[in-house]
Amino acid sequence: MKKSGIFNLVKVWMVLLGFSGFAASKRINITGSTTVLPIAQREAEAFMDLYPDISVSVRGGGSGVGITALIDGRTDIANSSRAIQTKELKIAREKGVNVYANVIARDGIAIVVNPKNPIDSITLEDLKKIYTGEISNWEALGGPSKPIVVISRDFSSGTFEVFKDLVLKGGKVKDDALMLASNKAVATTVAETPDAIGYIGLGYISEEVKVLKIDGVFPNKETVQSGKYKLSRALFMYTNGEPKGIIKTFINFVLSREGQRIVEEEGFVPVK
Repeated sequence: MKKSGIFNLVKVWMVLLGFSGFAASKRINITGSTTVLPIAQREAEAFMDLYPDISVSVRGGGSGVGITALIDGRTDIANSSRAIQTKELKIAREKGVNVYANVIARDGIAIVVNPKNPIDSITLEDLKKIYTGEISNWEALGGPSKPIVVISRDFSSGTFEVFKDLVLKGGKVKDDALMLASNKAVATTVAETPDAIGYIGLGYISEEVKVLKIDGVFPNKETVQSGKYKLSRALFMYTNGEPKGIIKTFINFVLSREGQRIVEEEGFVPVK
C-alpha cells in the first residue's frame, strides 16, 4: 500500500474513533446502509487524498438509521440501499428537511447458500415459500433431506425492505428465521452453516458462499444494469436538498470516473 493510502486509512479510523483534533478543518458525516458502507469508506479515503483539509466520517447502522439521522440533522449524507419511504418523507417535510436522492451505484441482492449445497438455481416463488415457511426442507427443491436454515437481515436494513417488496410481496418472514444486522454477518453465517440460505449485496460475495441463479439468471454487472436480474436495486446517498459546498464536491467525486471505478472495485455496478 502506498504511504498516502496508509496515511488516509489511519485518518479515516481516527475520524471513526472520534479524534476531532485531527488536522482537517472541514468535516462530512456519513451514516447508514451496511451495503453502501464499503463503497463510502473507500470513497472517503480517496477523497481525503485529494482534499486533505476535509475529513469524512463514515458509520454504518442500516439504511433506516441513516435516513433518520439525516432527518434529525445528525448526518450530512444518509447511505441507503432502498428508496426512502413515504412515511419518512412525511416526517422529513414536517421537520423542514428536503430529502434529495443521489443514486451512486446499482446492486443485485444475491441469494447465497453454503458451497456444499447442490442446488444451483431457485425461482422467486420458491424463495418466497422458503422465507415464509411453506417450504422447510431442501428435498422439496431437489436437494438433500435437510431442514433449511433461513437467514435474513434485520428490520432496520434497507436490504430487508427491498427483499420484502421484491420477494415476500406481502408475506411474513417465518418466526424462527435468524435475523442478522449486516451483510457480512449473513455471509459468514451461511459460509459456516451447511443447510443455510441468506441474501447479501453483490459486494459481499466471496468464494465462501455459493450464489444461486434466480429464475435462471445469475446476478452480475450486465444483468443488474439491464434489469434482467429481478432482485436489482439502486444504492443512494441522500442529502438535505441538492448537494452544495463540500458535500457537493464529495458527491461529484463519487460520481466521477475515479469514484465509479471504486464502486466497481467494491463489487457493485457503476451508474456512469
